Amino acid sequence: MEKLGDLERQRHVKLERIKERGIAPYPPRVQRSHTAAEALQGFEAGEPEREISLVGRLMSIRVMGKSTFAHIEDGSGRIQIYLRQDTLGEEAYEFFKQDFDIGDFVGATGRLFRTRTGEVTLQVGDFKLLAKSLHPLPDKWHGLKDVETRYRQRYLDLIANEEVRQIFVIRARVISALRRFLDQRGFLEVETPILQPIYGGAAARPFITHHNILDQDLYLRISDELYLKRLIIGGYERVYEIGKDFRNEGVSHKHNPEFTQLEFYQAYADYNDVMEMAEQMISYAAQEVLGTTRVTYQGNEIDLAPPWPRRSLRQAIKEESGIDYDDHPDAPSLCQAIQAVSGDVEPTATRGKLIDVLLSNYVEPKLIQPTFLVDYPLELSPLAKQKPASSETVERFEGFAGGMEICNAYSELNDPLDQEERFLSHGRAYEAGDEDAHQMDRDWLTALSYGMPPTGGFGMGIDRLTMLLADQASIREVILFPHMRTKEQR
Repeated sequence: MEKLGDLERQRHVKLERIKERGIAPYPPRVQRSHTAAEALQGFEAGEPEREISLVGRLMSIRVMGKSTFAHIEDGSGRIQIYLRQDTLGEEAYEFFKQDFDIGDFVGATGRLFRTRTGEVTLQVGDFKLLAKSLHPLPDKWHGLKDVETRYRQRYLDLIANEEVRQIFVIRARVISALRRFLDQRGFLEVETPILQPIYGGAAARPFITHHNILDQDLYLRISDELYLKRLIIGGYERVYEIGKDFRNEGVSHKHNPEFTQLEFYQAYADYNDVMEMAEQMISYAAQEVLGTTRVTYQGNEIDLAPPWPRRSLRQAIKEESGIDYDDHPDAPSLCQAIQAVSGDVEPTATRGKLIDVLLSNYVEPKLIQPTFLVDYPLELSPLAKQKPASSETVERFEGFAGGMEICNAYSELNDPLDQEERFLSHGRAYEAGDEDAHQMDRDWLTALSYGMPPTGGFGMGIDRLTMLLADQASIREVILFPHMRTKEQR
């Protein structure tokens, strides 16, 4: 245990006194008749007076000689309790006054009344220590503000900041709403492997691990895609998964190495069908969680109600940057065009990455209202089906809102020979140093060779959708335990 400060030592002394009294400081069970919210609602509704039992963490203590007011808080809210020496007896009252601290968990039994100031309060007839807190809570309840501490010790953040607790209520409700939407439309929720012998389904670097008994390197999945599409091949027509994906990349206000993603796949659908379903699903989630499709994000009012505008990716980039990437068929030419405009680009980047740079720098920040960008270059989409009228463009869209990408989808490539050639092309790119390129996946090609029907696929980051609906500018605010540098790395 770390070296104790003065306040911690005082609490340890109190703990020993409690034990000497023969009282268990961490009893195995407690009886509760009401939550704080239920007690308050029942009193205001005029329920008959009766003895009730409440539990919670002590959040404030105000000693006034032979009486004490305190507040306890449980998962439903906060309520005031009132202790009097002449009711409890001198010994019990002194026990509370001397040995209970803010942060302790307590059980209290008594009857409700309204104080002269109008606050509904429990007059305590009996109380019990449920758990002794050995570390003082931060900032004397003026709020925990230090971002580093908030993320590293999220439990303190949740105790101190009610608005933070509400963010994760919103997150949970978002996931529930998405499940309802898909379940109601006949989708089957499934689970696919997190540890995979070969990674795929996205352009990203993986985390690698090793299975000792099999002496085999494995990867934490970067996407669920290729396993979910195997299920479409196997005969399921509508499947989805909500789960963790992992990408060994940088951390930013929009990226975390471990994140939660929803992916669904629907047989006999294309990207137009999926686009319509996506705008319906996201607006449904907003309505279910917030009671409206109009949300405020970072000072902007955003209306998520469908239909969302559709814009060609090529046209959007041309309008915002002045560069038509179709005029630059290779990476060096496009790189020169970008350098002429901004002067800041990686000279060894592939053409696909350069197009993505144009999208990220010039277009994405301006897409505040929900918008679909459609029809992407083949270089950016090795698993998407080509448009019939263009061999260099695929049927893919990305959805944006609040200046960030929310979702990504396409008509799935189901031609095994075309898929093999694309894997070979990306394999050459990988060998040339592009660590984000797809590697050859022979098992997936074998599965695809048995035949996959026309299919529309979709992926969406739960974290970013929660950012939008909870009005949070950083992804770390919507992940309970975001990845942090070690203290030695700071």
